[in-house]
Amino acid sequence: MTRTVIAVGRQATFKDVTQNMREWHVSAVPVLEADGRVIGVVSEADLLAKEEYRDGVPAFAEPRERMEQLRKSGALTAGDLMTAPAVSVHEDAPLTEAARIMARKRVKRLPVVDGEGRLAGIVSRVDLLKVFLRADEDIAEEVRHDVLDMLPGANSPLLRVQVEKGVVTVMGELADSSLVPVAARLIRSVEGVVDVRFDLD
Repeated sequence: MTRTVIAVGRQATFKDVTQNMREWHVSAVPVLEADGRVIGVVSEADLLAKEEYRDGVPAFAEPRERMEQLRKSGALTAGDLMTAPAVSVHEDAPLTEAARIMARKRVKRLPVVDGEGRLAGIVSRVDLLKVFLRADEDIAEEVRHDVLDMLPGANSPLLRVQVEKGVVTVMGELADSSLVPVAARLIRSVEGVVDVRFDLD
């Protein structure tokens, strides 16, 4: 995550929010209470509602989401503009959980909060993709020591781990074949793993 985060208070004006987003090249900003708790997020889509409805209003038959955008088109402060409650993730959550939340909620940036709900940072899609730049040697080392060595029956010296471009291949002898799906699931949870293959005797 990025720890230096541009955020605004609920009383920040429409223009303040727009200027902050432009100056810092971000597509959304968290909205905070005075104690640092995240209460919402203002995105570019929230701001664009003002321009979208400048010349008129939608028909009453429009979907409810469109009516919400109409409401936001008249907003003057971050508190009125924001989408609330904010979709966020706890700072101790694994990257996989952040990725799932972002995919399900269709958000590009996710505020990271501490146990009290205060802003600790922000994670973006780019941050999530950085794990796939991890060195193959580092991935292999973690698979060996944090997965196979800890899995009963899989810590055989006859097992070898090879990683190429994030694809993990486990080779050699495994006494209990029922461990294969368990090992595969655990290996896939290692940051930077693209895929898992087994080449067992």
